[in-house]
Amino acid sequence: MAVPRFKPVFIALGCLVLAWALAVGGYFLVQNSRVTAEKVRAYLHSVDLARLSGPERERALRELVRELNALSLDERRAVRLDDAWSRWFAEMTDDEKGQFIAATMPTGIKQMLASFEQMPEAQRRKTIDDALKRLKEARERAESGADDPADLGTNGPPVLSDELRQKITAVGLNAYYSQSSAQMKAELAPLLEEMQRMMERGVFLRTQ
Repeated sequence: MAVPRFKPVFIALGCLVLAWALAVGGYFLVQNSRVTAEKVRAYLHSVDLARLSGPERERALRELVRELNALSLDERRAVRLDDAWSRWFAEMTDDEKGQFIAATMPTGIKQMLASFEQMPEAQRRKTIDDALKRLKEARERAESGADDPADLGTNGPPVLSDELRQKITAVGLNAYYSQSSAQMKAELAPLLEEMQRMMERGVFLRTQ
C-alpha cells in the first residue's frame, strides 16, 4: 500500500534525474561541437588542399570559412600562426583568396577602418606599429610555449615594409585595402584583425 503513496515522488525523482542527464548531455554536446582554434588547426593539417579539386575543394574551403567565422579574434590569431594556414593560402587561387577573405572578414573591421581613417597620420603610424608589435609578441609567446603549442614554423604574421607602411598611413588603410589584390588582402588580414582587437579593448582611444 506504500508504493502508490510514494509513486508521485518516484516520478518526480525520475523526471529530475532525466532532466539532469539531458542537461549534462547537452553541455557535453555543445562543448564537443564548439569550434576552437585547436580544432581548426587540426582540420588544416588533416586536409591537403592541393589534392582536392571540383566539389571536394569547394566543400573544404566552405568548411574552413564556417570554422574560422566561429572563432574569436584571439582564436583566429592562434590559427594564423600555424604553418598549415600559410600552406592553404599558398595553394588557393586568386579567386579563391578573394572569396575567402570576403567571406571571413569580421563585421567589426569596417568600423575599425572608419576609426583608423579619422586619425592623424602620425597616429595611424603608431597604431600600425603597435599592432605589428602585438603580432610579433604573440608569435614569440607561442614559440616559447607560453601559448598553445602549434606547428608554427617561421612564416609568422606579415611584416610591413617601410614603403607599404608609408602608403597605408598616408593614403589610408581603407583606401589601400579596397584597391589591393586578393594576395595583399590575405597578407593584411592578420594586421586588420589585430587592429580590431585593439579597438575592442580601447587601445585606439588610449593612443589618441
